[in-house]
Amino acid sequence: MHAALAGPLLAALLATARARPQPPDGGQCRPPGSQRDLNSFLWTIRRDPPAYLFGTIHVPYTRVWDFIPDNSKAAFQASAHVYFELDLTDPYTISALASCQLLPHGENLQDVLPRELYWRLKRHLDYVKLMMPSWMTPAQRGRGLYADYLFNAIAGNWERKRPVWVMLMVNSLTERDVRFRGVPVLDLYLAQQAEKMKKTTGAVEQVEEQCHPLNNGLNFSQVLFALNQTLLQQESVRAGSLQASYTTEDLIKHYNCGDLSAVIFNHDTSQLPNFINTTLPPHEQVTAQEIDSYFRQELIYKRNERMGKRVMALLRENEDKICFFAFGAGHFLGNNTVIDILRQAGLEVDHTPAGQAIHSPAPQSPAPSPEGTLTSPAPVTPAAAVPEAPSVTPTTPPEDEDPALSPHLLLPDSLSQLEEFGRQRKWHKRQSTHQRPRQFNDLWVRIEDSDPKRSVLLNLYYRHGH
Repeated sequence: MHAALAGPLLAALLATARARPQPPDGGQCRPPGSQRDLNSFLWTIRRDPPAYLFGTIHVPYTRVWDFIPDNSKAAFQASAHVYFELDLTDPYTISALASCQLLPHGENLQDVLPRELYWRLKRHLDYVKLMMPSWMTPAQRGRGLYADYLFNAIAGNWERKRPVWVMLMVNSLTERDVRFRGVPVLDLYLAQQAEKMKKTTGAVEQVEEQCHPLNNGLNFSQVLFALNQTLLQQESVRAGSLQASYTTEDLIKHYNCGDLSAVIFNHDTSQLPNFINTTLPPHEQVTAQEIDSYFRQELIYKRNERMGKRVMALLRENEDKICFFAFGAGHFLGNNTVIDILRQAGLEVDHTPAGQAIHSPAPQSPAPSPEGTLTSPAPVTPAAAVPEAPSVTPTTPPEDEDPALSPHLLLPDSLSQLEEFGRQRKWHKRQSTHQRPRQFNDLWVRIEDSDPKRSVLLNLYYRHGH
């Protein structure tokens, strides 16, 4: 659900064992011949008026926007209400995130981590800080981003954070991910546009609901294991004995021009047991599997059930409005998904291929139309009244799902970028009291200067969000 996707779960914990070949750049997909050739992560809830589910990927929107079909953009344009995993327009989101990451009782990492692990972590972060200027791009510097600022935005106050959040942070401090910092992830970009278009926005989750599984579910030895394995991976990359993981780039490539479902859920899992058996001692295999199982249950199944029920509640509250729900694509793919929850409750939910016309009444918000011409509307079948959803949370993962990649997509992986954009807002204010904050260029409609108080400078997962 993902970055900069911040930390694969089992995959990240085991990545020290095997180098992976470098993939082609995620943006190097051939331009499609027609709209129908594009991937579609849009589903239509059949009612009158319709509602839409849209699968996002928690990466900079510039990496994927040109590959999102026009009918997905038109569905967003036609909607009156837009809902995300978290409320990206609420300042409370960033303050709650900052609080949930901190160690309790004023503790510091040096107080809780083994001495050797703490100093390895500090050395690695010193290395990242040293390398950050060479990792950054001219485009980032042109937007006024500098290495010291960017490092502090991502890793600031790291000594006060809980080890599990430091693990996610370390996974996001790679050269490739750093090069795309400073651009809103797709979820945030849509939230910015929805606010600019005066749409009603909201969320189906609270920050605390995404933080709680990370802060409270694992015992301390499991957290130390995860942080140590993550650090081992990054140290191996620095030493040249391991190529950097390309999960983010792989997901971008498949979101744009491949089959994301195949990457996440239909990977050849038969290789995984042998991989585990030959790379970790038995007791560490058990630990890795326990962590994976816990996160799968908490970050996939339980969240999907909760999100599905809240989607239905919002549909009941807004029976006469077109609603658009933008969640990480992984919540709609595989088994026991949000879509499964809705269908089991009696709703009719259909995948909407690229190029297929959608129900498109006159826009319900005063905003420019997206580029491209909408075709004639498709017939819409009213849905039955929305009933309550049964509980479908499984206790064990389905056999055909990949235990390494599924939770990874759904981690609140971009939650760290919330802080980046929150800090950037303050940073711009310090730079000049006479100029409005610099705005990001928009690939759909041109962003004009707006009231800084209304600017949305939050960047989600939401690994994740994750």
